[in-house]
Amino acid sequence: MYQWILVAAISNPWAHQITPSAGSAEAIGGYAAGCLQGAVALPEHGTGYQILRPRQKRFYGHPVMEQYVLDLARQARKMGLPDILVGDMAMAKGGPFSSGHRSHQSGLDTDFWFKFAHKKLSAKERNALKPLDMVNFQKNTINSNFGPQQMTLLKLAAQDPRVERIFVNPPIKKAMCDQFSASDPAWLRKLRPWFGHSAHFHVRLHCPVGSKDCESQKPFPAGNGCGAELASWLNKPAMVSSKPVANPMPDLPARCDLLLSNKKP
Repeated sequence: MYQWILVAAISNPWAHQITPSAGSAEAIGGYAAGCLQGAVALPEHGTGYQILRPRQKRFYGHPVMEQYVLDLARQARKMGLPDILVGDMAMAKGGPFSSGHRSHQSGLDTDFWFKFAHKKLSAKERNALKPLDMVNFQKNTINSNFGPQQMTLLKLAAQDPRVERIFVNPPIKKAMCDQFSASDPAWLRKLRPWFGHSAHFHVRLHCPVGSKDCESQKPFPAGNGCGAELASWLNKPAMVSSKPVANPMPDLPARCDLLLSNKKP
């Protein structure tokens, strides 16, 4: 399996792009079949945040995403939270990862760990840091790691109008429903249950102004998602995140081919 992943990584030209393309910033194509023109790199650390796995160089995004991360980190700091840990964003020109994520291709997706940094971590420490699960997979419920700090961060992340949706493990969605559904805030419906998001949550932004070829997602069902929809997820066997497998290459917009060839789209 890992030999297959290694071959996929070698044959994936997007994984070898080390500098962003020229041109104005544009998210091109879909979240799971697209690329990114004019990406910006998020600094490895700043007020209220630190980037994980800097050696992987997955810290690029559309400028709207960069600003979102900076804003969320500052808000979290004001709320008294420790530094948030920023996981995978996108590669220098976006495009498909060789394994793991199917999305994160157009610079509008970012993972945030539920684990916090209580001190300034070195690059070596951030490259080797282990995630912390928030879910008891035997009982399909949250565990004691998921508490007020995680709820506060998730609420702050979802309240931002730039956010299209946030993927969380189903028991985490239930915990947020139990805590907040009585007041039925509009942001609660943005939290979408999805297996595999037990140690982090995945933020996805709306297509930004000026990205004419950005493909929006289909709207999710009406309501806050705390009823029958969530119950259908909780009735399924809990799934532990599996080892990464090689991704098939999606059909990308023609403009993405031009980015690889360094031609002006």
